[in-house]
Amino acid sequence: MNKEKITKAIIQQGVIPLFYHPDETTTMDILQALYDAGIRVVEYTNRGKQALRNFRSIKKETYKRFPDLVLGMGTLLEPKTAEKAIQNGADFLVSPGYTRELSRFSNNENMLWIPGCITPTEFILALDDGISLVKLFPASSVGPGFIQSNKEVFPDLQFMPTGGVSPENMESWFRAGASVVGMGGSLISPSIVEGKDWSTLKSNTSALLSRVSSIRASIA
Repeated sequence: MNKEKITKAIIQQGVIPLFYHPDETTTMDILQALYDAGIRVVEYTNRGKQALRNFRSIKKETYKRFPDLVLGMGTLLEPKTAEKAIQNGADFLVSPGYTRELSRFSNNENMLWIPGCITPTEFILALDDGISLVKLFPASSVGPGFIQSNKEVFPDLQFMPTGGVSPENMESWFRAGASVVGMGGSLISPSIVEGKDWSTLKSNTSALLSRVSSIRASIA
């Protein structure tokens, strides 16, 4: 799947679950619950020593169990790690910030890269490099009004607020102009993971997807 199709899948889904867990079995259990709820795009974050190694094993398993799952790797800070992520099967790349080095690398690899941006200067750099979807991070530091103001200046950018977005406040983000939201611990909570309450994760995720559709319909 090329980067244009992946971008379309991300926008269509409306919410991107993101998480890291060091245990491969637990990771697959989380992915199973998300998949059963209707999720087809997930970001696995590079936030532990085992992340890259786990990703390779997880990706091989998803080929068998979830052949249509698009699995990206996040929290990538420089090209060397991004290259390993691609070698291990990442379908797309996500970073918490913006660097020209990662931009050039992803372009050379023809890979979708979603950079973290929080200033108009970074938005301009993204547009100059042909990037249309940016991760607004940390979203909690600016609030939904930040998107609404910047959409007027940067109408060609699509925003994915991440960091502080929850099922309770996501409607305000969509109404401000977000194209998709990233959601970590507010969806895949520590209590759910520790209790291995996968049925709750599935039902919460299914309800979340329905809520996204309802919000979008009301905006349209």
